Amino acid sequence: MANRYVFTSESVTEGHPDKVCDQISDAVLDEVLAQDPMGRVACETFITVGLCIVGGEITTKGYVEVADLVRKVVQEIGYTDAKYGFNYQSCAVLNAIGRQSPDISQGVDTGGAGDQGLMIGYACRETPELMPMPIMHAHAISRRLSEVRKKGILKYLGPDGKSQVTVEYREGKPFRVDTIVVSSQHTDEILDRTGKRITKAATEEIIDKVVLPVIPAKMLDKNTKYYVNPTGKFVIGGPQSDTGVTGRKIIVDTYGGMAAHGGGAFSGKDPTKVDRSACYMARYIAKNVVAANLADKCTVQLAYAIGVAEPVSIMIDTQGTGQADEESLVRAVRKNFQLTPHGIIEHLKLRRPIYRATAAYGHFGRTEDSFTWEKTDKVAALRKELGFSTISGNSRANEKGKKYELELAGR
Repeated sequence: MANRYVFTSESVTEGHPDKVCDQISDAVLDEVLAQDPMGRVACETFITVGLCIVGGEITTKGYVEVADLVRKVVQEIGYTDAKYGFNYQSCAVLNAIGRQSPDISQGVDTGGAGDQGLMIGYACRETPELMPMPIMHAHAISRRLSEVRKKGILKYLGPDGKSQVTVEYREGKPFRVDTIVVSSQHTDEILDRTGKRITKAATEEIIDKVVLPVIPAKMLDKNTKYYVNPTGKFVIGGPQSDTGVTGRKIIVDTYGGMAAHGGGAFSGKDPTKVDRSACYMARYIAKNVVAANLADKCTVQLAYAIGVAEPVSIMIDTQGTGQADEESLVRAVRKNFQLTPHGIIEHLKLRRPIYRATAAYGHFGRTEDSFTWEKTDKVAALRKELGFSTISGNSRANEKGKKYELELAGR
């Protein structure tokens, strides 16, 4: 069939080794900002069998008891028993944190960007959150894995886990879920007699309790394929089976591969690092453009030079779906959004201890109040700037904006 293709995105649970590291790094950042909102943090974490190393550069008036904080995070994630191969009480913690280079500080203190780089934001109409459907479904499964574990619904699950969702697109729009992969750490109790695979009953239970409650039934059909722990078993997991490093799941953190990525990781970085704050602003811009019905898809690129406040470039690409040309959109964005590091920090209220929550299940498409970059409060300003009428319930623009959602609902 013409214009028919599939797209796949993955997510991981909070107990995945890389995500453990992201959460530790952001917990350190939160602790610094709680004591010293002007603190500078670039924190990296490495985790392996029985060992957690926290390093990086921090400049602050506060004090962080790193070892206690690491153990608290690991405990809350769920590594509380030796049967999971890692234990918050017995793991060793090495603190290797130093101070930030004064050569960097002299450019940042005057309001400049903390580094050079390009940052990407994206939005589309595939979900109510204006996010790509594959990554949102993958996150939903990973969240549900942790939920059923923590609530004791599936007591045999461990903290480590992954999900993957393949969506079939037709004419550029999500049509059905083609394949779902769920891999979750578990205890021996659900292995079959061979000891090499989980039982069929456990497989069916995971599909029933984890997948079906979070994936819309209208997106599933008789041809949807399910793979649950496809290697057979997943008893040895977490840091016992794989090392973890901060910033290694950048596609999981963003748009699941649907949009470009500038390459910079987020976790452990204070908001003077445009790797993080400018990506949040780029998402904020893209989401408002789509929410304003000015485009069905929108990619925003911001680029900065170290020590320079204003972005060196702004690019907007609506992939042929725009109601206004890209040059006009760029002018409207420059007028209505604060794009210096200081302006981004102030407008999005980024000097608060809000970051550990971002370190699992994605930085975008979230509904929590602390995710200020998910607001769509610039819709009216953008439409006015570009000469469009205000969106109302009866406006053509609003009807066009809802068209895709109605098509999905009517499938």
